[in-house]
Formats: sequence, structure tokens, C-alpha cells
Amino acid sequence: MGFGCLCLNIGIHQGPRQRQREENLRNWNWEGTIDVDMIPDEEVILDEEMIDVYMLLDDEKDQGCLVYVTVERRIKMGPPVSAFRQVPSHAPPRAGSLASTSYGEVKYAGYRRRSSFTRRLERSREQEVEVKDGVKEGVEKCEGEGARVRFRWRVAFLVAVVIMTVSSLLHKNISLRNQADELQAQITKLNGRLQACNIPMDFDDPNSEESVNFPNKSLKSIALAVSITLLSIPFIFLKYVEYISKTRSTDNSKEEASLNKQLAYKVDVFLSVRPYSKPLALLVATLLLIGVGGLALFGVTDDSLADCLWLSWTYVADSGNHANSEGVGPRLVSVSISFGGMLIFAMMLGLVTDAISEKFDSLRKGKSEVVKKDHTLILGWSDKLGSLLNQLAIANESMGGGIVVVMAERDKEEMESDIAKMEFDFRQTSVICRSGSPLILADLKKVSVSKARAIIVLAEDGNADQSDARALRTVLSLTGVKDGLRGHIVVELGDLDNEVLVKLVGGDLVETVVAHDVIGRLMIQCARQPGLAQVWEDILGFENCEFYIKRWPQLDGMLFEDVLISFPDAIPCGIKSVSCGGKIILNPDESYVLQEGDEVLVIAEDDDTYSPVALPTVWKGTLPKALFVPNSMEKILLCGWRRDIEDMIMVLDAFLAPGSELWMFNEVIEGVREQKLIDGGLDIERLMNITLVHREGNAVIRRQLESLPLESFDSILILADESVEDSAIQADSRSLATLLLIRDIQAKRLPYREAKASHGRNGSFSQGSWIGEMQQASDKSVIISEILDPRTKNLLSMSRISDYVLSNELVSMALAMVAEDRQINDVLEELFAEEGNEMHIRQADLYIEEGEELSFYEILLRARQRREIVIGYRSGNVEKAVINPPEKMKKRRWSVKDVFVVIAEKE
Repeated sequence: MGFGCLCLNIGIHQGPRQRQREENLRNWNWEGTIDVDMIPDEEVILDEEMIDVYMLLDDEKDQGCLVYVTVERRIKMGPPVSAFRQVPSHAPPRAGSLASTSYGEVKYAGYRRRSSFTRRLERSREQEVEVKDGVKEGVEKCEGEGARVRFRWRVAFLVAVVIMTVSSLLHKNISLRNQADELQAQITKLNGRLQACNIPMDFDDPNSEESVNFPNKSLKSIALAVSITLLSIPFIFLKYVEYISKTRSTDNSKEEASLNKQLAYKVDVFLSVRPYSKPLALLVATLLLIGVGGLALFGVTDDSLADCLWLSWTYVADSGNHANSEGVGPRLVSVSISFGGMLIFAMMLGLVTDAISEKFDSLRKGKSEVVKKDHTLILGWSDKLGSLLNQLAIANESMGGGIVVVMAERDKEEMESDIAKMEFDFRQTSVICRSGSPLILADLKKVSVSKARAIIVLAEDGNADQSDARALRTVLSLTGVKDGLRGHIVVELGDLDNEVLVKLVGGDLVETVVAHDVIGRLMIQCARQPGLAQVWEDILGFENCEFYIKRWPQLDGMLFEDVLISFPDAIPCGIKSVSCGGKIILNPDESYVLQEGDEVLVIAEDDDTYSPVALPTVWKGTLPKALFVPNSMEKILLCGWRRDIEDMIMVLDAFLAPGSELWMFNEVIEGVREQKLIDGGLDIERLMNITLVHREGNAVIRRQLESLPLESFDSILILADESVEDSAIQADSRSLATLLLIRDIQAKRLPYREAKASHGRNGSFSQGSWIGEMQQASDKSVIISEILDPRTKNLLSMSRISDYVLSNELVSMALAMVAEDRQINDVLEELFAEEGNEMHIRQADLYIEEGEELSFYEILLRARQRREIVIGYRSGNVEKAVINPPEKMKKRRWSVKDVFVVIAEKE
């Protein structure tokens, strides 16, 4: 009988139902097998055999389960036994059992005990209930077994990771040891070479290393202690400040700021007030990090202090350089330095980004300083800016372009966008825009106001009093510039009454141009002399001819009459006399002799296009007839109400003949109207030559206009009404509507049919054309329209139904001329004033006979007999006058229908 070890393994598989189980058990041949209940009691001798016993059990739901019991017994002794009988082929095989190859073949045989299958079946039925419970316990055991398996796999994985880590460390240690051996071998070779060269040097002398490293070790310890102390000082200081603040807060009952708050406030003030504080703080932090990091590296490595400081800088500059550090101490220090370097470079990047953003923002908003000199500075923004820039660009063209700086309380991008939309050529003139207030000295300094050659102060659109008040404050700011002003100031005013105050504040630096006064006087002149508006446009603008003043020493001692014919490309108009304190004498006597230092005022195309020549021989001749100016009464109509209408009334009273009538048609109530005139300084009782006739009505309503005798007026002035003058478009629309209504009413009342037929035969206009009718009506009376928008000018020029005055453009021309040469302002003031010299349109029969051939110089000398200066002419069949004509010595045939433009004293 043998001795062995018995092992039972129980597993569960899904099987057939109970009836099928019983039948399978009856059909199977179980002879030679071992029953479960026989294992503990029977003496069985097997030779390392695995026997599977299958049992079919029913659960509560009649579901079969296959339970197999594996019996394993290791046999130590016993004879072999015969093989088992073959089990039917339908028995379930199992991998690793005897049935895996041939179910009935067994390698080893032993004693077996026969047992009846019926007894086993009965015992199995008796144990069905117990086996069902065992099945459940088996399931739980299987689940526990699965958990234990997973735990074992995890432990195995961790063990594998540990083994790999240890092996890698060992490999690295072995590789480092190999490298050390290689280096030692190289040192040995080098020692041999040095000994061969008789140079005593031993790298392996331990005594020398100890003697060198002994003082270094103490230094390194000191350096490490110093670095740790420096790092701990800020924390100790903060804790001390916090402690002091708490003690003070408990001792003092008064509400005082703690010490830490005071220090935080001082730091905040330093960083916010000082522009260099942030870069300085960043620089100090960087130097401290490099110094402390270098000391720490010197304490934990074998390198010198200089090498450690340089290595600390590389860690600060590039956080990836610490990857090559070896050892716990060097790695810890290098990681700390790299971390501080990342913080410092992040702050540096933020400062640089903020600085760049702030710079671009200042450039976009126009906050940067203009570093220029001899530039023209324009302060303010208005509708006149476009025309002003155009005139300045034309004036600077001869110098190859110039610099114009515009500063206004607007966004820089908006100003540049509006200027870019202007439809004219800047002719190499650069326009620089800046955003700022002319009332702030810092903004004025930003545009280099002290270095500008001319400063133009534009009037704001809107109320004249408010605009003039702002201009006055601007002049005060300009006079308060610390460095002083190199150029002069040109101020545009809206009201003549404010001119005295502005000149009082500005003194000799200020030249004023009163826009309303200039336009009002110009309208009166053009109403009495049709065609004069076009002449003024040519003279005031820089596109054609304009005024220039220059000294010519070769003309000293010459009579002014001879000076008139000494310039083939210019027309002399006056003298800036030294004897009169630099006063400009316009149209002097022909007997005036130029003195040393006198300058000549001329009308020329540009300041470099004219020069005197040798005195030519010109026949003077005599005038065909004496000047006779009919002193006849006139009838003038004013449509609309202007702010300075009382000044226009006084000028008309000085110009018109006695008995003239001035009709006033506007929406102002008659009683209020007289009170406004009196408040404006007009004394109606002292009007000598005119009589005021008041009519109340709206100038854009036809039936109200028809109540006026429009066909009987010699001149009609359509004013930009005060109620809409703030909007150029509305004012021009109102003026244009009034003009068309008046011309249409005149065309219906005037006898134009015969003239229309004759014009139709000549081809000027077709029969039934309403424009032709209005042109015929314009021959009977002159209508002057005050136009503010230049776009309306083209419409009136095409229709040719009105002589016009382009107010904004003419004022811009005057401002540009005075900005280029302030002396021209005296000339313009005299030409616009009630007294002195002015422009006149003369008929040609005052100077020539019909068909007479004369040169322009000869006509010029003839006009001097009446103390007049002829500056141009207009042929009878041409609409535009020629100012400063070329080829003045060339003779031509003149007609009595021609007219001449002259400068003469007021009649």
C-alpha cells in the first residue's frame, strides 16, 4: 500500500439538465474510476495520475452544473496496475488530463476496487443538496481567487519596475566607472608624456589635492552659509516688520497705518512714479539671483567662484542648462536657480511687452513727440482745414515740400483718415497728426511749438463767442511757452469785436484774420463790382499769383514809376518803407524814391520766379478821357441774417451814394431786428447814404419772395443765415434754394424773350432753357451767394447763374498767406477796409481807344496818371481775368469791351 498526497480541485461548468445527467451517468462506463466519497477511505495506489470525476448536479431552477473533481496523488511505491477501460467518446475531455489524447489510455495503472454504479448514483442523489451549497461556495472562492490573481500581477509589475530601475542605475554606475577608468588611463598616458618631456607634474598625488582642497573646503562652506543667509534675510525682515506692526497696533489706540502698509505704500509709489523703477528692480533681482546662486554652486561643487557665477548666469538665462548637473546638492541648487530665472525672464517679457504695447498705443493715439523745426503748426479742427492744407502744400512746393503738424482734440486715426480722403495733391508736403489740447503746455511742447515757423489757430465750428474765447485761451497758452516762440501766431476769429482783446494778449506775435468780417466786406465789393470774386481767388490762393515782399538793392534810388516796369514777371504794388518804420505803403506816389533798406511788394507767381531787369523804354501816352464815376443811387437786398450784419451796413453806408436803399429780408421780427442792430453798435440815426427797408419772411418760400420787387434790385446778397451757419451743408442748401427761386422769379418778370432769341441764334442756350432765362436775368442784377462748402462751388460754376463767394476757401487762403508771411496781413486789411486802397474793375475805355495797339506796360503807365496800378485784365469774350500777364512788352489790339483790374484808392 502506498503513501501519497491527495489534492482536490473543484470547478464549475454549465451542464445539461438532470434527466440528461442521469442518462449520461447510466451510459458511461465508470469501472476503474474513483468516486468522491471513496477518496478518504479507500486505499488506492496510483502512479502520478490525474483522475477527473464529473458529476451533474441540478440547481433550484433545474439548471445543470458540471462539477469536476480532480484528484492528484503522488505515489511513492506500488506495482503498476492495468490501464483503465476506455470511456465513451462523448465524455467531456479536459486539457492536461488523461482524456486529452485517448480517454481510455493510461500510462500508469494500480489497484482499483469495483463499485456498483447504482450505489454511487444513490449516494450522489443524497449529496445533491450539499453540492448545491458547495457550488455557491465555489463561485465565491473563484471570485476571491481572481482578486488574488490580479493582486499578484500588480505586485509582479511593481517588482519588474523596481528591478528595471535598479538595473539601469547599476548600468549607469558601471558606465560611469568605466568612464572614470578611461580618464584615469588618459591621465596616466599624459603623465608619461610629461615625464618624457622632463616636466614634473603628478595628477595622482593625493597630498597635493588635499593641500589644494583644504582651504577651498572652508571657503565653499562659508559661501554656502552666506547664500543661505542672504536668502533668509528677506523672510526675517518681513516677519520682523509684521511683528513691529502688530506691537504698534496693540500699543496705540489711534488709527494709524501699520509699518508693513507704509512700506508697501512707499514701494507702490516708487514703482508707479519712477519710470525706471521696474527695470531697475528687475536688474537688481537678476544680479541677486546670479550672485546668491553662484555662491550656492560654489559651496556644493568643485568649480571656482568665477565659473560658478558664470554657470549661475547660464541657469538664469536658459532653464534647460541644469540638466547636466550631477549630485544631489548641485542639482538642487541648479533647479532653484533655473526656477528663479524663469520667473525673472517672465517678468522681463511682461515689461518688454508692456513697453512695446504702450509705445504702439502712444503712436496710434498720437502721443509721441514731434521732433521737427521750421514746420507749420495748426491748432484745432474745422471745415477750413482741407483748403488750408491744400494752400500750404502749394506754397511749400517750391521748397520741395514741407512739414505741417495738426494737433486737435480728436483721435489721431480719425484725423489721418479724414485727411486721406481729401481730394488734392500734397506735393511732397508731410502732414503729421497729434492728439492733444492746445490749452495744455505739455501737449504744445509735444508738437515742438517753440520751433515752429508759424502757428495757425483755427476757429471752432459753432458759436462765435465761445470759439473766440477758446482762441484767446490758446494764445495765452502759447505766450506762456517757457522756451519762447520762434514763429508768429495766426488766429482766426469769428467776431470783429474780439480782435482787440486777442491782440492785447498776444502782442506783436499775433496776426488776426476775422473770417466773418473778411467775407462780409468781400461780398460787398463783389456785389458792386461783378467778377471781383474770381480775382480775389487768384490773388489769395497760391495756385496762381500772390503777394510777395523782397528787398532788391539794385533798385535803391529809383522812382516807383520806374520800378513798375522793371519786373517782366511781376507787378509791383507797394513799398515797405524803412523811413515809415517798416510800414507797407500800398500804391505809393509815382514820385516815391526807393531808399536803402526798402522792400518791394509785388504780385508774382512764386517768390523765385521774378527779378528786376534793366529799365526798358516804354511810351507813356495820355489817357483818352477823364475818370468819371457816376454817383447814382443803388438798391440792394440782403437775404438772411448774419452775426455781423451791422458791420456790413456801415460799410455799405460808406460805399453807396446818398439816397440808396438797403432792403433786409429775413425771419427776425422787425422790433427784435432793430434792437439787435443797436446792440451790435449800429446807430441807425447816423446812416448818411442808405435807408433801411425791413421785410419779414422766409427766403426759401416762393410766395414770400414774390412779395419783393426782385427785378428792381441792382445787387442781391444771399447770406449764410445765422440759424444754420453751424452746418455748411444746410447753409449752402438754403442759399442755393434762395438763389434758384430769385432767378426764376426774375426770369418771369424781366423782358428776356428778345435776348433769349438772339442767344438761341448764337447757340449759347436753347430756346425754352430755364438756365438761359436765369442767365438773362443775371445780366440785369448781380447776386452774390455766400457758400461754405467747396462742393457747392462746382454746381454754381456750371450753371453760371450767380457770382459767388466761397467763404471757407477764401478764409483758408488768407490764413495760409499770413502764415507764410505775416506782413501780407497788413495788405489784406487795407484792401478790405473802408478806407485806403481796394480792388476795382475798370472799363477799358478809360485807358485805351477802340482798336488801339498797346503793350501792357504802356497801359500800366497810363493808369499811373490816375495813381492806379493795373494788375490784370479780362477780355470781353473771356470769363476769367488774367492777373500778372506775361510778355508785358508785347503789343496787342485792345477792345473797349475789355476790363482791367486795378488797385486804386476808394472813391
